[in-house]
This record gives sequence, structure tokens and C-alpha cells, in this order.
Amino acid sequence: MRDEARAPVLYSFRRCPYAMRARLALVISGIRCELREVSLKDKPESMLAASPKGTVPVLIAPDGAVIEESLDIMHWALGRHDPEGWLERDDPDLVARNDTAFKFDLDRYKYASRHGTDPQVHRASGLMFLRDLEARLSRTNWLCGAARGFADAAILPFVRQFAAVEPDWFKTQAMPRLSSWLAGFLASPLYAAVMTRIRPWQPGDAILVLGAEEER
Repeated sequence: MRDEARAPVLYSFRRCPYAMRARLALVISGIRCELREVSLKDKPESMLAASPKGTVPVLIAPDGAVIEESLDIMHWALGRHDPEGWLERDDPDLVARNDTAFKFDLDRYKYASRHGTDPQVHRASGLMFLRDLEARLSRTNWLCGAARGFADAAILPFVRQFAAVEPDWFKTQAMPRLSSWLAGFLASPLYAAVMTRIRPWQPGDAILVLGAEEER
């Protein structure tokens, strides 16, 4: 890997939707980044020293700056290189709805026993947000136009998680445009690039480059 000392470092967890959307933006930006997969039961001391809150994703920029929020990591990466114009296709209000009301329902649907909630109530509430996405996608191929953009990358990982709770039930819902949008994302090379299975990072491990082509 070239310029290893100056490469950003991303602490991530493969299935976390926040970490997933950060990885999506980093890969699209073409920024070569050292990926460190985190075990949530045994978080690296180096990550906790940089970000005591202890949640992923955490990006350590080449200048030493610590970026602790996934949307900030997306903006950081795309602000440096945005070859697909993702920043032009954003909807901050829609992303905020995803990150607040929909995420609230998603957690209480997926982890009902942990929260002591009725999963059916939160499934129904979350479905209202998805139907709003369906209505938008009936007018455009992606959430903000004819091509994928920031809003899609920011929201798709959470829709993926919702759909996976009860996949058979999800398939019975009359949301053909949303289902096609999700399926296209899951079948894309971009999704494959950010979902490689790797073991949790340990100090001294060989450097793993996120989204890099095979070294020759």
C-alpha cells in the first residue's frame, strides 16, 4: 500500500448500518483507507483512546483529526473526491427522519426483547417511513434523482436491516419500487466491496485497504 503512514484509518463493524454507510462513501470517493474491523465485545484500545464513546465508525484522518459520526465521515470523504456527484443528491430532512424516527422503530422492532417493546407496533410505524420512500421511488429511480447519491447510501443500510428482521413478511408488502431499489443495492459491486468478511483487527496485523484493487 502506498503512503501507508498518511492513509486514514477507519474503525468499523461490518453489519453496523452507520459504519456501512461510511464505508460506502469512502469506497466511492476512491480514498485508500486502512480498515480495522472491531469486535464490539473487545474494542481496540487505540480506538477508545481516539474516541472514548466507543461506537463505530471512527475515522482517524491523515492529519490526526478524529471523525466520530458516520455522516461526517461521508461528507469528509466526498468533500475530497465525489466522482458520482453524491453530494448533489442529498436530502438532509429525509436522512434525519431515517436517523431518528425510523431508527427508533427499527431498534424496537429488531431488538424488542432488549427494549421491552411490542415489535408489531414498531414494525407498523417503521413501515410508514418505507411507504414514503416507495412513493418517492415511484417518481425517480433513486431517492434524489436518476442516479444513486448521498441519501441512498445514508438510508439503504437501515432499510436492509429492517427487511432482514422478517424477510418473508417483508416480501409480502406492496412496495415494488423500494424492493427493487434495495435488491439492486444488495446485488451491486459497491455493496460487495464494503461487506467483505474479515476477522477483528489486532495490533500488528497486516494493513487491509478498504475498497482497494488487488495489490500487484
